[in-house]
Amino acid sequence: MSEASAAPGGGDVTPEEQFHTGASIKVATVAALGGFLFGYDSAVINGAVSAIGEVFNVESTTLGFAVASALLGAAAGAMLAGRMADRIGRLRVMQIAAVLFLISALGAGFSVNVGMLIVFRIFGGLGVGIASVIAPAYIAEIAPASLRGRLGSLQQLAIVTGIFISLLVDYLFATAAGGSTEVVWGLPAWRWMFLAMAIPAIVYGGLSLTIPESPRYLIANLRIPEARKVLTTMLGTAGTEVRIERIQSSLQSDHKPSFKDLRAPKGGLLPIVWIGILLSVFQQFVGINVIFYYSNVLWEAVGFSESDSFKITVITAIVNIVTTLIAIATIDRVGRKPLLIIGSIGMTITLGIMAFVFGIARTTTDASGTVTPVLEGWQGPAALVAANVYVIAFGMSWGPVVWVLLGESFPNRIRAAALSVAAMAQWVANWLITVSFPKMKDISLAFSYGFYAACALLSLFFVIKWVRETKGKELEDMDDDLLIAPH
Repeated sequence: MSEASAAPGGGDVTPEEQFHTGASIKVATVAALGGFLFGYDSAVINGAVSAIGEVFNVESTTLGFAVASALLGAAAGAMLAGRMADRIGRLRVMQIAAVLFLISALGAGFSVNVGMLIVFRIFGGLGVGIASVIAPAYIAEIAPASLRGRLGSLQQLAIVTGIFISLLVDYLFATAAGGSTEVVWGLPAWRWMFLAMAIPAIVYGGLSLTIPESPRYLIANLRIPEARKVLTTMLGTAGTEVRIERIQSSLQSDHKPSFKDLRAPKGGLLPIVWIGILLSVFQQFVGINVIFYYSNVLWEAVGFSESDSFKITVITAIVNIVTTLIAIATIDRVGRKPLLIIGSIGMTITLGIMAFVFGIARTTTDASGTVTPVLEGWQGPAALVAANVYVIAFGMSWGPVVWVLLGESFPNRIRAAALSVAAMAQWVANWLITVSFPKMKDISLAFSYGFYAACALLSLFFVIKWVRETKGKELEDMDDDLLIAPH
């Protein structure tokens, strides 16, 4: 019997329970579309970066800033999203994100210079940052505890699917035109890569009009009848009044939610907020986005053709999707912490192998003095296999699990604000890794991957000491862990 037809305790589910589960999955899927746009917007630059440099005749520093500019917008969007979500509701914030994605798609696609491109990439970044906060918060607040891990993982599945579709769109347009700077359907291929995002942005905005507001937001704003209706639809009638009372109790405060609530009694931030921040930072400092932002440039640099580099990048994105499905299938059975531990070990080993391969590779130096490693014999396949096994290790663990933990670990009263801070930290870390990689690569790819391997090893010790298991716990029980301690 599949898990969809089995109750958490192992018995058959009733038609009513199947209805409520189906409703939860539908609502979570719509919310996760923000993650799809998040992934698409983040990775679309990969196929266009060479063309942008050529068309606008910009040097590497400006080009690097164009790539990273969306991350600055994402950090700002993440910081704004929590307060917006508490004031105007989760759904309105989703709709704002959809509009920002649409503006970015059209503006970037029709940019006439690199400055204009950067401005509209920042608009897209704002949408990405907002989506990175609102989707995990909303899904955690709407999902039954028994399904929350799987439904929360839909955010990462949507992100990696968005990455895959953006890379596939990049590849198809570049192939159809004969190159990313060549013309197809009246415009250069690289412009279509950005413009294509308008379609999912419109779909996301439209579907967000069909799902209910978060019951916890409704209760916080004294809209109890509406919250009761949503809870009944999502979870059934049994225990609804008790659940409403528990949510009300968890939200009790003498003031409206704000960032001040994140402060610890003795100063600084609450320990649970620091744990969220460090989960976010480690997720980026293991270097995963280097694979997706710079993969084409990276594989071309070590001898693969542009066409083969596109194919390798698309294959890597497919691997990322498949491994995220593994996480979805196991996260509510195995738990969050074991998956993180397995992922940290796998990433440490594979990144170490990549550092070793690039460390022993023969190098060449061009007329400008740029040193490039040349992978010969077994070295090319070894680096390729290690890179994809690394993506497997990340995709089944730190990719989806961090989003699940960020959505569910914080108490109701501080969830939106704490998630904003943690997500902002993630985007700042992402920006640091993105802008530092070209310089680190110039020093040595062995050094770059060695640094990411060291971060993966540190993440292992962090998880073992500080991260608590949240599998099966109700969100209202997270209040008991507000002053979480290591164990």
